[in-house]
Amino acid sequence: MAYWLLKTEPSDYSFERLLEEGATEWTGVRNHQAAANLRAMRPGELAFFYRSVVDPAIVGLVRIARAWQPDPGDPRWPAVRVEPVRRTVREVPLKAIKAEPRLADLALVRQSRLSVVPVSEAHWRILCAMAGVEP
Repeated sequence: MAYWLLKTEPSDYSFERLLEEGATEWTGVRNHQAAANLRAMRPGELAFFYRSVVDPAIVGLVRIARAWQPDPGDPRWPAVRVEPVRRTVREVPLKAIKAEPRLADLALVRQSRLSVVPVSEAHWRILCAMAGVEP
């Protein structure tokens, strides 16, 4: 199973909204590397929901509910359907992620502008422990 991290600005889409709606199409990705990551996602895989810009932090877990399909806004790009799993017990701020030496090679740290990044199983376990959730 692969693991992922999905970034969004809270003004665009918040975890609270995802909890209310129960699922959403993850659309609007317009970067080739991030789009390739969306295309690689499979139903049942898990991802961190990452709030960017304002108090950047991991705030929740989501499940990939449907493999990629063309983005309705621009069919040249992919979109996946995600559903909430749970809110994290503790938010994991970007500062804490950057301060953890075992996460130095995490794509979120190395490629900070990429909106969809893979997360290794080792990194997943570390971040889950930091968030107070079971891996």
